[in-house]
Amino acid sequence: MAFFGNRRGGAFHRVTIAVGITAVLCGLLTVPRAAAFSSAPVEQLSVPSASMGRDIRVEFLDAGRGAHALYLLDSMEAGDDFNGWDINTSAFDWYKDSGISVVMPVGGKSSFYSDWYGPASGNGGTSTYKWETFLTQELPAYLASTKNVPTTGNAIVGFSMGGSSALVLAAYHPQEFIYAGSISGFLNLSKDPGQVGVAMMWNGGFSPDAMWGPSGDPAWARNDPTVQAGRLAANGTRLWVYCGNGALTDPALASPDAPIGGLGFLEGMAVDSNKAFADRYVAAGGRNATFNFPAGIHSWGYAGQQLQQMKPDIQRTLGVTAAT
Repeated sequence: MAFFGNRRGGAFHRVTIAVGITAVLCGLLTVPRAAAFSSAPVEQLSVPSASMGRDIRVEFLDAGRGAHALYLLDSMEAGDDFNGWDINTSAFDWYKDSGISVVMPVGGKSSFYSDWYGPASGNGGTSTYKWETFLTQELPAYLASTKNVPTTGNAIVGFSMGGSSALVLAAYHPQEFIYAGSISGFLNLSKDPGQVGVAMMWNGGFSPDAMWGPSGDPAWARNDPTVQAGRLAANGTRLWVYCGNGALTDPALASPDAPIGGLGFLEGMAVDSNKAFADRYVAAGGRNATFNFPAGIHSWGYAGQQLQQMKPDIQRTLGVTAAT
């Protein structure tokens, strides 16, 4: 299994490959930027989280009163400066005037956007991640009261770590998220918890035991998209699942500061779990998904391409009539 996320302008760029007991880490320190990277009118919100005992930064593009929202989840090395979708893509610009508000939570490195059992050692050993609670209770309530964003009928999409998380959150909160997209996600996490632990150690020094307990704990199955494929099928959630096969098709879509061979290897490993998820979903009677497994590597360039391609599908599902 492999986990990857790259960040330009705000943190380290990392590639982590875990095969057996082997892990490879590549890093590039870049200069942080002091502002958001979009020309769209992005707001920087500070949202109180009682569950995590602090305010959480959220980047927000307002599509107008009553507009449904697209939540975009970051990769495994999500930093505390900006969301990776903002740093590495033009997502805000792409969805400006789409009729859909865009919500980008900031932070959650190696969190899988879940509620953990214990403190996350990578952020000082004093804070316990409660991202599921935040994303499905606290943040929707805040957006409803301050921005008039509906608490139901929204979409959630993630890249890499965020991809698996998007599917799990939609599986357990089907009224809130009627659309879920996974881009280059790793969709069979309980198959090898040890590999997950290696990746978490490289990406911030986190412990999987603090997250979901030891191997075999029910939390591993609960947070595994393939195990929960039947739940998504039964819910009727509209799905978009993409993963490349590891072959580069367009150099412009590769990350300029990352080894293309490594990114191809990572994506080539991830695609097997995506196909396993697809098989389980179809076997469970699921009929409301787009599965897309073409050539491609593990990079924000390909993720951005997919986010643009799924835009009309998200608009249709959320009932948006805007043509853009």
